[in-house]
Amino acid sequence: MKSTYKKIAYIISMAFIAVIFAGCSTAKTSSKGNPQTGNTIKIGENMELSGAAGGYGNQMKQGIKMAVDEINKQGGIDVNGKKKKIDLKVKDNKTSTTTSASVAAQFVNNDKVNAIVGTATTNAGTAQIPNITKAAVPAISPSATDPNFTLQKNGQVQPYVFRACYQNNFQGGTGAKFISDTLKAKRVAVLYDNSTDYGTGLAKAFKKSFKGTIVDSQAYTEGDKDFNAILTSFKHKKMDAIYVPGYYTEVGLIVKQARQAGMNVPIVGTDGMADPKLAQIAGNKNAHNVFYTTPFSTKASTSNPVAKKFMAAYEKKYHAEAPTFSALAYDSIYMIKQAIENEKSADSTKIAEGLSKIKNFKCVTGSITVNKHHDPEKPIAIEQLTNGKVSKTYQVK
Repeated sequence: MKSTYKKIAYIISMAFIAVIFAGCSTAKTSSKGNPQTGNTIKIGENMELSGAAGGYGNQMKQGIKMAVDEINKQGGIDVNGKKKKIDLKVKDNKTSTTTSASVAAQFVNNDKVNAIVGTATTNAGTAQIPNITKAAVPAISPSATDPNFTLQKNGQVQPYVFRACYQNNFQGGTGAKFISDTLKAKRVAVLYDNSTDYGTGLAKAFKKSFKGTIVDSQAYTEGDKDFNAILTSFKHKKMDAIYVPGYYTEVGLIVKQARQAGMNVPIVGTDGMADPKLAQIAGNKNAHNVFYTTPFSTKASTSNPVAKKFMAAYEKKYHAEAPTFSALAYDSIYMIKQAIENEKSADSTKIAEGLSKIKNFKCVTGSITVNKHHDPEKPIAIEQLTNGKVSKTYQVK
């Protein structure tokens, strides 16, 4: 009997210790990031699917879906020898900073995602940073371009913030170099979108880098439709080119109205113009002598096997030519896959570590190396439109 009591006491004490250690283990795991559990890897898509940036967000949604479907069809992502399929959770942030922050909180706290793709815009992406940082869950934006997006106020990198696109200083500087060196333009007028960080940031970067004369600089607001007064004022200032950092919706009208006013100087812009809708809005005959910087050129990508495969699959699935924003989003998913496989773990903190170590990774938009500021280092191209079609691609080094 005495022996029985000892056995019972021993069992109870071991059970008690086990509970304590189990509690410690759970507390330790949940205190830093979201662990991967079960047979899936949870990825949240915090995206602008409606509102002002809905056009870009929906293009990204298509690229993300393609990448996820491909990976899952192949069995999933290899996590230390075991294949785990992606469980993609999609939420619309409505191009709202408040909604974006709320979506991020739901993803990291309720859905327990291991990583997030999105947002499309810098403002919405910045709004989600406090929530993802607190939860230690990485987010990769396909297209947030503000230079400070991945940095803290003290200049140190945001540990859980990444992007797959160029930041403004690089893209604006490339545009300035192209206008000077290739187009030989010495006098440039600038017309930019001052309602977004995208437009203001690129205009600032361009002005800082351009070696010639800025003859005039004027701004418009998203949704504006009549640019005739501004263009007329430009016409009298003998400029050699116009720099227009903005989105295709307004820039398409600027191109159209400039040509109708008899202005045939080169119009140079940025990746926000990299969409077939630009020529639709401007009219094919007006969309000539138009250039824009872009991380993805269908013409230049014919020599990139990864891009060729992507473009063929995109055309088969969506019956259209792959746009830049779909390509960037597609790459974002594969960057997460690469990070997981390199780290042999899909826990959120390990994904963040893996993203920061990516080097020479072959993607649709070129070979990517993530630098210390979590910016991708990769090639940049400039496309030229002639009669609404891409007629030439320039590689800028």
